[in-house]
Amino acid sequence: MYFAALLARTEDGWEASDTELDDVETLSDLTDLAREATSGGYDDETVLVFIEQEDAWFGIVRVEGEDDPRIYVSDAAAASRSSYGEILLTDEVLGREPGSSDDSAHLEELVDLDGTEDGEPESSADDDSDDSVPAGPLGDTAILDDLGLSEKELLTLNTDALGTIADALGASDVLEAVR
Repeated sequence: MYFAALLARTEDGWEASDTELDDVETLSDLTDLAREATSGGYDDETVLVFIEQEDAWFGIVRVEGEDDPRIYVSDAAAASRSSYGEILLTDEVLGREPGSSDDSAHLEELVDLDGTEDGEPESSADDDSDDSVPAGPLGDTAILDDLGLSEKELLTLNTDALGTIADALGASDVLEAVR
């Protein structure tokens, strides 16, 4: 089960809303959803998208104007097993060259039906590959520094992260309305 919320900073403070992610399939979709949440049409408003999966992991996407989104994921390995987590684990977040994702790697492996060339042994499923996702936090750990939550504090969060983040932002009261 997932919980997703949007926190948008406006001239009057923070506005919170829960959101459905049913139509979100890509990071671009998620970013568009965040941009639509800005109330006054202010292009430079900060919008935070918070996604949590049953206390297994949480992710934050920070969108400001037309800038590229900033992303933090509390446990990349757990998130990689989730459809919404996979959206957040971009090549950039994983430290890969853009375009080096699984799709291009799999195309090169189609040499033979079993993924090997003639006479080459099949690799075991336990082999480490460049596509493995590390356990633990990944992404922009300074994503909330200027909003009141330091990198160190962010890295210590694991359960009820949204409540702690909202407290640091001064948005607890507006968040309670959507929980």
